[in-house]
Amino acid sequence: MALRLFLVGALTVTMCLLVGTVGLKIGHAVAAVLLGFYLRGTSLAPSISPFARS
Repeated sequence: MALRLFLVGALTVTMCLLVGTVGLKIGHAVAAVLLGFYLRGTSLAPSISPFARS
């Protein structure tokens, strides 16, 4: 569980840095997909889902 939270945090920071500095490219899109898969498996998923729908 700790490793999963670390990966979610690391991928979130990576996505923010990559999108903010150089725009979205193929490698960045792959990181975004991985972030989504890891977020889906965390306890944050139920609170993110209504936010994403609105």
